[in-house]
Amino acid sequence: MRYELYYWPGIQGRGEYVRLALEDAGADYTDVARGARGMAAMMTMMEAKGTPPFAPPFLKAGKLVIGQTANILFYLGSRHGLAPKTEAGGLWVHQLQLTITDLVLEIHDTHHPLGPTLYYEDQRGPAKKRTEEFWNERVPKYLGYFERLLGDSGGSWLTGRRLTYVDLSLFQIVEGLRYAFPKRMKGFEWNIPGLIGLHDRVAARPNIKAYLTSDRRIAFNEDGIFRHYKELDA
Repeated sequence: MRYELYYWPGIQGRGEYVRLALEDAGADYTDVARGARGMAAMMTMMEAKGTPPFAPPFLKAGKLVIGQTANILFYLGSRHGLAPKTEAGGLWVHQLQLTITDLVLEIHDTHHPLGPTLYYEDQRGPAKKRTEEFWNERVPKYLGYFERLLGDSGGSWLTGRRLTYVDLSLFQIVEGLRYAFPKRMKGFEWNIPGLIGLHDRVAARPNIKAYLTSDRRIAFNEDGIFRHYKELDA
């Protein structure tokens, strides 16, 4: 099956978690909005009658149109060996991805605590306050949780001996925090040696390694979820 991924063309954003899964699986897919008239096609699908997606990312798989990052990964995981085969295992991995979704929102809110429709420059003060709370309280809670799960897994990956899409998503979390907060992350990484090792193992996987050096991988920038502002990385 040739998948069609719909997401904003200039940022990694939430679509990147889907791209990483597709790339690791060696799946055949088109990043539609990055092609000619792709944005128009994406907007047409969002405005369709019936059961249109609310917002990108969404994935077209045959006649199915699947929205929401965690929902897309839940679908892809069982079809490409990126999730446990048992119902309990599949739901556990889905639950972990939903927790990552919560973390991604909190990362975004470090630079846009008052709302996404305002410019960062209109909320510098609240952003600095939110970032301090994020690094003092939220990062240790979230990454400490995943570090503990990895240590208890008995294997190289979060659920044991086999990689799942959650491992790919945690790779992106580490990459993104290193970009947005290089100083803070450097000082924090000693707390999460297991996750850093997981990140490195994902980066070394042949399909991921090839993807990261290709033009399919959009560079981090200040329009995405992970944004580097020096005043927030004090």
